[in-house]
Amino acid sequence: MVNLLKAFVVPDGEGDVVRGPAGGPATIKARTETTNGSLSLLEVTIGSLEGPPAHVHRREDEAWYLLDGRFRFIANNQLFEATPGSFVFVPRGTIHCFQNVEDRPSRILVLFTPSGMERFFEEHATLPPGPVDPARYKEIAARSWMEVSGPPLAQSHPL
Repeated sequence: MVNLLKAFVVPDGEGDVVRGPAGGPATIKARTETTNGSLSLLEVTIGSLEGPPAHVHRREDEAWYLLDGRFRFIANNQLFEATPGSFVFVPRGTIHCFQNVEDRPSRILVLFTPSGMERFFEEHATLPPGPVDPARYKEIAARSWMEVSGPPLAQSHPL
């Protein structure tokens, strides 16, 4: 059997950049086509006090590595704090969300396995700038096997 995949490097500052869903850019570093469906990896900037609504992935496990800033995560109704250098893992089927608790944008690496969630980020980036209609967000999420299940952490658990 011949392995058609090639080893690759995506240098700092490179990758496919799209407007992210939480106040900053998302850079796709690895995608379905480059990993044969194994994983997707994105470097995402999250705006101050921002984060996604509570949601669940039906197909993918999700993990984060915090590059800078401080974040709160909630999974299975348990609240976690994470600082730079922290690793967070949430298995598929787990309701979760997170929030950047800094007064400035902060960066995270987001890993999905298997791959495919980059499609959500790419489709979300095509929406007009500004507040996103929750029904439209849910439609885009559903096409990537993601179900919105509640409000963002800032609303469900205010600081």
